Amino acid sequence: MHKKKDKSLAYEVRPNQSIELLKELHILTKDGKMNQDSRRKLKQVYHLFQFIEPLLTDCLTRNPHFSLVDHGAGKSYLGFILYDLFFKEKSQESKIYGIETRDELVQKSTTLAQHLGFSGMNFLNLSVADSITSKALPEHVDVVTALHACNTATDDAIHFALKKNAQHIVLVPCCQAEVASVLRKNKSSQLKNPLSEIWRHPLHTREFGSQLTNVLRCLQLEAHGYHVTVTELVGWEHSMKNELIIASRKGKANPRTRERLHEMLTSVGLDELRERFFC
Repeated sequence: MHKKKDKSLAYEVRPNQSIELLKELHILTKDGKMNQDSRRKLKQVYHLFQFIEPLLTDCLTRNPHFSLVDHGAGKSYLGFILYDLFFKEKSQESKIYGIETRDELVQKSTTLAQHLGFSGMNFLNLSVADSITSKALPEHVDVVTALHACNTATDDAIHFALKKNAQHIVLVPCCQAEVASVLRKNKSSQLKNPLSEIWRHPLHTREFGSQLTNVLRCLQLEAHGYHVTVTELVGWEHSMKNELIIASRKGKANPRTRERLHEMLTSVGLDELRERFFC
């Protein structure tokens, strides 16, 4: 007898989405149903996908065999969703590479991809920094993503994207501690700078350091010829770190923005971080 379709799924899950994958990702319950938490998670997935889908479509028009590298992949939540919603229907010849340092997660993701028949997904046990020189990845990568890659791992992902001449970069930075630590260390030398009042108190040092980190990253990308958009992942209640940075390469390097980045580092006493932001 033909099973009656669950109406709640008909309105929430897109056609041809893998119900099995959604169960594995705990977006659906084990019996394939939806509850309030499931709907919230699915809404978050679609919210992020609406930002990334146009970038994938752009890559597909440029190259039918494009590649995406997801850094700090964890359980490869993002990679699986992108493959399910876009790659399996529109671009099966394209590849997604999930980069993760925990081998057990790499093995689990590999097994799940094989089980689902997601042949274009590959998982590598590498740090973000090591992936830059790894021969297991293509010389050119079209899209680079890094969601909640902690502290300097986001900067390594940017470095990777620049080395690989990525067309698009999608970042949700997390735990930016390095800039705050340097601000704290050099605080006494900045006393003559009235702007140092912004980070005089420890709490302000942490918060300002976090925001300044992302400002410097945006300038870095713009200096390399990228158009940068900064927005918010509305609805991602599970994390306070929901700043979304999207960069798309539009032209040649911008010397004026590079000079502006240099001035910013000098004005707040971060000269020792010059190498990181001028890679």
